[in-house]
Amino acid sequence: MTVYEEIFEVIKQRKSDYENGKAQENSYTCYLFDKGVDKICKKVGEEATETVIAAKNGDNNELKNEINDLLYHVMVLCANQGLEWSEIEEVLSERNEKIGNLKKFHTVDKNT
Repeated sequence: MTVYEEIFEVIKQRKSDYENGKAQENSYTCYLFDKGVDKICKKVGEEATETVIAAKNGDNNELKNEINDLLYHVMVLCANQGLEWSEIEEVLSERNEKIGNLKKFHTVDKNT
């Protein structure tokens, strides 16, 4: 099991606990489930922006942190929407099989 699979399992357990009225006190994940999809999507957007800023600033240590924050919030969104992490991996795997099938871009002469 990958670390992402392990984290996703914890997130799903937090969701189950939340739905059953057994939310762990001070659980940020349960807080997100309580606030709903709008809050979760807002956090995904914020983390995506922070990831871009870290990349543009050339700060790879910060970039690693922001990418992990983004992935965590994407996982919370997946769990909230009833998606399994394996479904996300399956789509990525299918896309991986299509590597090399990129359509050739037309060359445009910008001087004309």
